Amino acid sequence: MLCPIDGTELVMTERAGVEVDYCPACRGVWLDRGELDKIIERSVQPVPMPQAQPRYDSGYSDKGYKKRKKRGGWLEEIFDFD
Repeated sequence: MLCPIDGTELVMTERAGVEVDYCPACRGVWLDRGELDKIIERSVQPVPMPQAQPRYDSGYSDKGYKKRKKRGGWLEEIFDFD
């Protein structure tokens, strides 16, 4: 299938049990009927958090360090296009 935007061949991948088509050139994402509903349904289910591993205490304090919030929407949380 070709991308409707730029005509590049779409790549099919599976994310969270849902097959999606995306364009590697323009990074557009296309969903078939019902796939958006599956993504939304799975995004509201609680995800078990992994156990925190003990950190090595080097004596270094990162107090005052602020992480920049990653830009993007809920699609970028589900799909990793990098």
